[in-house]
Amino acid sequence: MTNRVDAYFDDALGADDAVGTASRIASGEISAIEAVEAAIARVEQVDPTLEAVAHRGFDDALVAARRSRPSDGPFAGVPSFLKDNVEFAGLPSCHGSKAIDPVPVKATNAPAAQFVAQGYVILGKSSMPEFGLTPSTEFADGSATRNPWNPEYSAGASSGGAAALVASGAVPIAHGNDGGGSIRIPAAACGLVGLKTTRGRTRDRQGARLLPVNLSAEGALCRTVRDAAHHLAAMERTYANPHLPLVGTIRGPSARRLRIGVARIAPSGVPVDPATMAQTDATVELLTELGHHVDEVALPTGGHLVDDFVLYWAFMAVLMSVSEKTERGRHFHPERLDPVTKGLKARWHRHRLETVGAIRRLRAARVDYDAMFEAHDLVVSPTLNQPTPRLGYLAPTLDFEELLHRMATYVGFTPVNNICGGPSIALPTPLGTDGLPGSVHFSAAWGDEATLLGLAYELEAARPFPMIHDRF
Repeated sequence: MTNRVDAYFDDALGADDAVGTASRIASGEISAIEAVEAAIARVEQVDPTLEAVAHRGFDDALVAARRSRPSDGPFAGVPSFLKDNVEFAGLPSCHGSKAIDPVPVKATNAPAAQFVAQGYVILGKSSMPEFGLTPSTEFADGSATRNPWNPEYSAGASSGGAAALVASGAVPIAHGNDGGGSIRIPAAACGLVGLKTTRGRTRDRQGARLLPVNLSAEGALCRTVRDAAHHLAAMERTYANPHLPLVGTIRGPSARRLRIGVARIAPSGVPVDPATMAQTDATVELLTELGHHVDEVALPTGGHLVDDFVLYWAFMAVLMSVSEKTERGRHFHPERLDPVTKGLKARWHRHRLETVGAIRRLRAARVDYDAMFEAHDLVVSPTLNQPTPRLGYLAPTLDFEELLHRMATYVGFTPVNNICGGPSIALPTPLGTDGLPGSVHFSAAWGDEATLLGLAYELEAARPFPMIHDRF
């Protein structure tokens, strides 16, 4: 595939994942400075095409690499990026928006601090669409973050820059967060492992837990299940929510045979694209061959779930705009907001009297979510309703109502876990006829990341994930 954007070179990083890179640094086989220098060279090679870096901090990263010691954390010296919606001292935090002046912030916030505490060396900030409100990292000026498997396609969103950098091989792992699928959607688009943790599993941004429904979870974009599992274990050692069971370090497949429900219909009721559903059907066949019991299950819908989520999403656009104006003052320019944010704000103002009822129904949806796991250990579904789209299909400059329709049709499954708070994981499936990887989605009961990761290891071993540096 000559159109792939591949950063894998014969350098200090090689083809290792984050755990492998950290191990080689700890053993002295390579140094942190060699790993970071290699990552910078890789970013310089691929980013002119991918446009995945929002803000660079290469000089500070080189200083941090020279100071890195194995005692800094289990991922000491591993180069990585933070998403552009967490605050890291010395770098701007613009949330993907041209309305925010790129002024370096003075302090690191809680989710960024927890991520960095694992020893990662931060090269900069990865790109995202404005306030993470759309499922493709595209901007009103026509620019976009591109998919390394084929630059004519979307890298997903909102952690699109992180996914493009990891999938291309520029860095082994990158920070992301997920408020409606923002880790799992780009993981699906770019052939990565995307774990969305249980609500409250990791540190949240300030004020998140005061929201009527806290949709967001912090995490990482990874190429291997091993990285997802070890990253979560490392984060858990930094902060463990006393209201959730510990996950610990999941190191491989579980011997336990599971009861797995298959969800074939998204809450919207929009039919899944046949090629996309075929990816899930192939996974169901594999699960059966591996000895798991599989039957049908319905996702919670509540009748109004999609409309309620869209209204709450619009409410969040209003909250974020007000918050940024309050915090940034003269460095925030509301007239520069892109059409999607403006459209969502206008939609909320038209329907604002329906907000209380929508919030009440969204909070009640967890009852139906929990009920799914009375008879099932996991639920499998497509990650998305449709294949990864070409750039432009979800452009923020489209007619707002048409774009909203396309987004709701495309996303399909992922918001359920943000609404209800349960953990889920997107896993790659083999390449389709378009040369892009597919994806399948597993959900678990609250606090049960361990079962997700155990099965993910088993599927990875039974059907190895496609890697962009594989030569066909």
